[in-house]
Parts: sequence; C-alpha cells; structure tokens
Amino acid sequence: MSDLDELTRAAEIILAGGVALLPTDTVYGLAVRPDSPTAIDRLFAMKGRPREKNLPVMVGSGEQLSELGVDINEACSRCLESPYMPGPLTLAVGFVEDGRRPAWLAGRDEVAVRIPAHPAMLTILAQTGPLLVTSANISGGPTHENVPSILPSLLFEPDVTVDRGPLSKVPSTLVNCRKDPPVVERVGVVSETEILRVLNVDR
Repeated sequence: MSDLDELTRAAEIILAGGVALLPTDTVYGLAVRPDSPTAIDRLFAMKGRPREKNLPVMVGSGEQLSELGVDINEACSRCLESPYMPGPLTLAVGFVEDGRRPAWLAGRDEVAVRIPAHPAMLTILAQTGPLLVTSANISGGPTHENVPSILPSLLFEPDVTVDRGPLSKVPSTLVNCRKDPPVVERVGVVSETEILRVLNVDR
C-alpha cells in the first residue's frame, strides 16, 4: 500500500466514525471527526480522559480555521503569521458572533486550535476537514514517542494507526489569545521567551 493509499484509508475510517492514531509534528495524537458522538465517547474512554476537559481541534489550513468562526484577534494573527504556524503552536481562541461556528462547537466559549506541520497529518486533514485531536496517552500519564509503546498504554486500540516512527515527547506550546495580554499556558516545543517576542509582549 502506498503512503497516499494508507492516508486515504485512515481518512475514510475517521469519516466513518473511527478513532485514529496519527503522527503530528510533535507527539502522536488520537483523532476523531468532531460531529461523531460515538467516536468522541470512544476517544475519551480510550484515554480515560475526564469528560469536562474539552478536546483540541486540528485544522489543515487557515481556511479551515476561519470556517470554525473563531475570533482571530491581534495576538492570534501574530501567532498565525509566525514561523511556528503551521507547527508546534496551539492557540486558545474565542468565537465571533456571526453564526459561522459549526454545531459541534456550540456551547463552548473557547477552543484550542492548531495547524500541524506533519505532511501525513496535513494530507488527512485535507480529506477530513477539522478533527478533534488529543495526545495519544492515558490522561495524566507519560507521553510515548513511538507506536509500539503507545498501543499497550491505551485502554483499547484505535481503529487505524499511521506509524511514522519515533516522534517527540514534547507537546506544542499553548498560548491563550483570549487574554489581554496573551498568556503562555503550556510551554512545549517553542519557548515562552520566543512566544513573547512573537506577541511583542513584555514579561
């Protein structure tokens, strides 16, 4: 099976309501379509993740991001225009009140979004549209860098796995763009110093 065939098959399984183990440009993630309650339930169960913790969203492009109806304020724009997007940067953003947000985001005040730089993930996102994606580990447990270590750590196996070898154990850096000034809420691949430089914010 060619790489493209493998990624197309993974996209088809996700669209059919499956849970996928996929590579990102940081850690491996578990991905589901956001409008499939059954798939979302299985993802939470697979990780033992508390239901009150909302799932982050990955998109494949700025166009997919705009379709979420999010508020792209100055801080968000600076991050999107930085060298780290696409890449290891997650942005917590709010919504504009124009009715653009999809039904599956109803009731949420904010959403954490990311455009990854991994080519396999981008190929899948181009076929599926936005996905709910969270790190492939037991909630609160350690992050593993390769598929053979990840699979035994989950409570049950995903429906499809795309293995691209060892990845980082370091997550993306999370920036809350809703706050003024914006706040680095999780330091990951990108340092807080570099993010503050991008945002033009003094410590």
